[in-house]
Amino acid sequence: MNTRFSNLQNRDTRPQRAPEPAPVVHNAVIIPTTRKPAPPKPEAAPAKSANKVLDARVRIHRMLLEEINLVALERLPKDEMRRQVHEFVSEKTREERMAINIAELDALVDDIVDEMVGLGPLEPLLKDPEINDILINGHQNCFVEKRGKLQQVHIPFKDEAHLLRIINKIVAAVGRRVDESQPMVDARMLDGSRFNAAIRPVGVDGPLVSIRKFSKNKLGLHKLVEFGAITQNMAEVLAAAVHARKTTIISGGTGTGKTTMLNALSAFIPEDERLIT
Repeated sequence: MNTRFSNLQNRDTRPQRAPEPAPVVHNAVIIPTTRKPAPPKPEAAPAKSANKVLDARVRIHRMLLEEINLVALERLPKDEMRRQVHEFVSEKTREERMAINIAELDALVDDIVDEMVGLGPLEPLLKDPEINDILINGHQNCFVEKRGKLQQVHIPFKDEAHLLRIINKIVAAVGRRVDESQPMVDARMLDGSRFNAAIRPVGVDGPLVSIRKFSKNKLGLHKLVEFGAITQNMAEVLAAAVHARKTTIISGGTGTGKTTMLNALSAFIPEDERLIT
């Protein structure tokens, strides 16, 4: 037999698998070079803290309405009212076995006090001096303009009825009303903010609210000169025009400073003049 032909027949002609990679040895510890794929990370559980505090606030506020003389409570100074509400909320959270920490308890008390004497979830936004505009397109779609930039925020309205209560509270405080027969209202809030609202059927997706805040610190012409908004010569011309009772038109786009300029010029109107707005 041909030896060369015999060796060919004895050889395994089946396809061979690639050899397993040799392990790498580091300090006598065997580390395989083939690694198993890392298991997928579990998705983060949705934050329930806000919902928990919101549900607790609604339940405790309902208990407060049923068990406390609100008329007498609202006549107290705000510090004393907050102390009594804090005692009531602490007692009810123990009875209801609500698992909330001290920070959540304080936030709950603040929310209930704001709901009673203020405008509920809108109070922190109205107190923030950096916020210029509050825009609400339904109770779940809210935006603010902060430092000149529009950004979406979460305002903890429980539902559409909760937002409607806040709207009615605002318009009732200034002697106005809003309902299905009169679904749109424009008003000036007690702090001077400009308030606009539209409810169903005009607001198809829910109540629409716009609040335009104004700075507590009014800017005079001298401040506008310091900021470089106008020149010193232009400030003198405008002041002289007011003294001379010249007709003046102030125009511009939204947020360009029309009201700021009008307030600055109105400071030059003599005190003995009669003003008609």
